Amino acid sequence: MKTKVKELRTAAGMTQQQLAERVHVSARTIISIEKEQYSPSLMLAYRMAEVFGVTVEELCCLRENREWEDRKYEDLP
Repeated sequence: MKTKVKELRTAAGMTQQQLAERVHVSARTIISIEKEQYSPSLMLAYRMAEVFGVTVEELCCLRENREWEDRKYEDLP
């Protein structure tokens, strides 16, 4: 899933480790989210959104991800 975690984190001048500590996960989890290899749980998304002062919808690119998923289902027979 596409997110704005890396963009928001770098704009805030935070390292992956600093963000991880603030939201109670490992730096590896943050790395995986930024590489779109892992989708955060709702609670983790909420915690990160709170750190950055944005909504979960903005953090997780809701509109973009929903459009991508809708296109994926349109291609099914």
